[in-house]
Amino acid sequence: RTKPLQKAVVAIVWPCCVQPHSTQERAQHELQVLGILAVLGLGAGTLFYLLWQLPPPPTWGQEHLEEVPTRSWGPLGQEVTESCQLVLVESIPQDLPSAAGSPSAQPLAQAWLQLLDTAQESVHVASYYWSLTGPDIGVNDSSSQLGEALLQKLQQLLDRNISMAVATSDPTLARESTDLEVLAARGAQVRRVHLGRLTRGVLHSKFWVVDGRHVYVGSANMDWRSLTQVKELGAIIYNCSHLAQDLEKTFQTYWVLGVPHAVLPKTWPRNFSSHINRFQPLRGLFDGVPTMAYFSASPPALCPRGRTRDLDALLAVMEAAQEFIYASVMDYFPTTRFTHPARYWPVLDNALRAAAFSRGVHVRLLVSCWLNTDPTMFPYLRSLQALSNPSANVSVDVKVFIVPVGNHSNIPFSRVSHSKFMVTEEAAYIGTSNWSEDYFSSTSGVGLVVSQRAPSTQPGVTPVQEQLRQLFERDWSSRYAVGLDGQAQGQDCVWQG
Repeated sequence: RTKPLQKAVVAIVWPCCVQPHSTQERAQHELQVLGILAVLGLGAGTLFYLLWQLPPPPTWGQEHLEEVPTRSWGPLGQEVTESCQLVLVESIPQDLPSAAGSPSAQPLAQAWLQLLDTAQESVHVASYYWSLTGPDIGVNDSSSQLGEALLQKLQQLLDRNISMAVATSDPTLARESTDLEVLAARGAQVRRVHLGRLTRGVLHSKFWVVDGRHVYVGSANMDWRSLTQVKELGAIIYNCSHLAQDLEKTFQTYWVLGVPHAVLPKTWPRNFSSHINRFQPLRGLFDGVPTMAYFSASPPALCPRGRTRDLDALLAVMEAAQEFIYASVMDYFPTTRFTHPARYWPVLDNALRAAAFSRGVHVRLLVSCWLNTDPTMFPYLRSLQALSNPSANVSVDVKVFIVPVGNHSNIPFSRVSHSKFMVTEEAAYIGTSNWSEDYFSSTSGVGLVVSQRAPSTQPGVTPVQEQLRQLFERDWSSRYAVGLDGQAQGQDCVWQG
């Protein structure tokens, strides 16, 4: 017995196959075929319209994002109704006083402990290396106490059954730390990611995700020297699950690559994709201030679909600047640093020059100068400053920042400005990478781009880019910032003040 569906198919196909014998039959046949084609076309159009109206398929974590009402802002981004809060944090090396009344951010050690106080379920940490106690590096110094207090706090969280996952680089330049062994013994999960085998780089990122709601990102490693002996800058964002869960996806890229014999996927699975990027930033009120924000990442091999590349984020912030670009970085090389022979790589250097020369943007670059500075950096800095021509409205200024060693010479790899940030009148960028090619092509890093507009109804509110500008200008005008024709001319980076 012929089924109804078969009958329908025969009714459609049979007229197309029958060969008409007379002129009248041929005319009737053509009308039948045209009618069938019209029905099929109408059906296909209806099906396409219905499919178009379906919501997009869910992505990783969407079941959590639905807890917060959202509505689409189309191509401009996604609005959130959470009470997100952003706080700039920094550490100032001991014996590096600022002028009275100078702007400052929340002390990093205090901010980290407060962030851990909020933890109820999980703490995920990505850090190049761990060295939270003096014995880790064979140093007996009282300034290690804050790091040791932090390690104790992490152990207390594990004792409260708060889960902890750590992604760190393998190998690192630091001596093997016992910190992670101590935490693992209490239940922390630790994965060492061998990016050298996968991308020819290292895991250089520094960020936390707490409870899938709060994040820290900045220049500081999990090192006691980052709290008391090294100048660092970062940001903590509270109560912002959209951003936190988006950064968690970057953490997960490290996590899956930390298993033995891991390989880079040709295409990252869909659940790693991001819907928050420079074309669709998260939009919402941070403490009542209209804010746009997104995270970038490097290298490109660790950027699943939708993730803005870190280099693209930096260039986009530079290209949007119309008044000024102020940047504070540890190293500045328009080359590779870890390939032999080195390759010339003027991407960021050209962007600064183009902004100054073509748009009249005032460029200031503050670069660290310490005992481990490579002196081959200075010709590049002088070349950049040589572009400056006030009579032609081209303004490029370069200084180096020297942290006096003082009586801390017993502490290796300290007494340096380790910050990696940039600010314009439009946006703030806080990153984890030094400015040379390798950090964007093979080494892992993250960046946070934030832009705020203080509403006229809230006088006294300071947008984050203005806060960061004030911190930069504090450092720029301090006595520790030296022009290239000053003490740094000898390239020994030893404080002469």
